[in-house]
Amino acid sequence: MSPTILRVGPYRFFFFSREETRAHVHVHSPDGEAKFWLEPAVELAVNHGLWDKGLAEAGKLVEENQEVFRDAWKRHFGS
Repeated sequence: MSPTILRVGPYRFFFFSREETRAHVHVHSPDGEAKFWLEPAVELAVNHGLWDKGLAEAGKLVEENQEVFRDAWKRHFGS
């Protein structure tokens, strides 16, 4: 299960229900995927195919919406 938390332009932000416990969010676009840690601060964890511009845009959106992602994480995982 991978609930979608947010869609902005070509980006879909989601997380997997059965992955690691450290809060993070995945982002998918037609160009590739990336994973960003949400705690202790927003940080790129992995990038698969996003070019500099797409990665920068995705990272900015994660920064701008980090509370949305953290709240969704807490609601979904109950912590």
